[in-house]
Amino acid sequence: MQLSTKTVSYFLPSVLLAALLLLLMPTPASTRVYLDITSPGFRKVVMTVPYFIDKNRPEITIDSGKKMAALLGRALTFHGFVDLIDPDSYGGSQVKDWASIGTEFTLLGQYELRGEDIILEIRLVDIQAGQMILGRRYRGKFSNHEVMIKKFCDEVVLKLTGEKGVSLTKIAFSSNASGYKEIYLADVLGNEVQQVTKHKDLAVSPRFSPDGKQLAYTSYHRGNPNLYVTNIDKLTVTRALSRRKGLNMSPAWSPDGTTMAVTLSKDGNPDLFLLDTKGKILRKLTGGEGINVSPTWSPDGKRLAFVSDRSGSPQIYVMDVRTKAVSRITYLGTENTTPSWSPDGELIAYTGRVNSNYQILLIKPEGGTPIQLTQYWGDHESPSWSPDSRQIVFTNKRYDEQKICAIFKSGTGLRTLFAFDGDQFTPQWSPRQDN
Repeated sequence: MQLSTKTVSYFLPSVLLAALLLLLMPTPASTRVYLDITSPGFRKVVMTVPYFIDKNRPEITIDSGKKMAALLGRALTFHGFVDLIDPDSYGGSQVKDWASIGTEFTLLGQYELRGEDIILEIRLVDIQAGQMILGRRYRGKFSNHEVMIKKFCDEVVLKLTGEKGVSLTKIAFSSNASGYKEIYLADVLGNEVQQVTKHKDLAVSPRFSPDGKQLAYTSYHRGNPNLYVTNIDKLTVTRALSRRKGLNMSPAWSPDGTTMAVTLSKDGNPDLFLLDTKGKILRKLTGGEGINVSPTWSPDGKRLAFVSDRSGSPQIYVMDVRTKAVSRITYLGTENTTPSWSPDGELIAYTGRVNSNYQILLIKPEGGTPIQLTQYWGDHESPSWSPDSRQIVFTNKRYDEQKICAIFKSGTGLRTLFAFDGDQFTPQWSPRQDN
């Protein structure tokens, strides 16, 4: 798909010129101030996304214009720092005294359909400053208009916070919706769901490559837990990475994409091994001191966090990959598992047993006192970070139902992400991809 991303100069119909003329002045770069959305006292930004206007029929409200505005609104609120005013409350009009309804930013969209193509133009307006601070023009197939809208959302997040958004990322997970536990992919808003494996058996532990183009997982469909890699764009292109006797589990790509840390039990004890991308063993990382599983890399590729019961109970350890020096970082509780290293390198999220339930906790890579992120009834397991290190997805189990939930690093905003059939397990958040 070819997308043009030229800065928009002005595109609303002439009937709106007088009302919005002052809003078209660009913001000087020197005045840019990013919102610190991670601060404890942060107040959500109030925004409006009125219905998008069909350039050829600006006088009427078109259903597609309402749907496009709704998608942009959902993508913005997903990032946790936006309080969106319902467009129905002001009629969805793009001409409004925005300050009178309390909005701080408004996003104005217009589109034109040309056969199977769409030309889409969107602007972000700072109401207080009276200026357009971001504008983009996209052209492509109408079938790709959702990608254009999410792309603009991510640019809005970048403009306001200094960190690009995650609207275009995906989440991989296992689900039993087909009657078997298979691997699935979904966009973060749950609009697009794709079944990756069709082994009609148990497939678990999906892990993205650093470029987001491949997915490694373990499948039992040949009677042994073997490790496979599939191409996300062409799911028919799948190859076996390791079919050694015993466990071939928990694949974790190194940040540079050249190696993988994997649990193998070919020698009897489950240990960590370093494999190249063709499955060749390069090094053995642990030496039989207890069961060693669930590796996760530091962003610089120099360390691994993993789980070992070498002390008598499952705990989190950190290894210097070059020297193999290991230090234990969790001491509270008798069961701490499934570590996930944040992309910014500052924290490791993990599952810990607290009283009678499993909760998500955060700890620094050097250890210290952990922070309990979830405080709710039920089990919360298998955390995975968003690429901006602001959110975490995990499996939430209540009664006999397991769903994928997300929560912000601050401990706020807990919600169920998907309304899919069946149970969902072991989510993995993809890295960003260039689109």
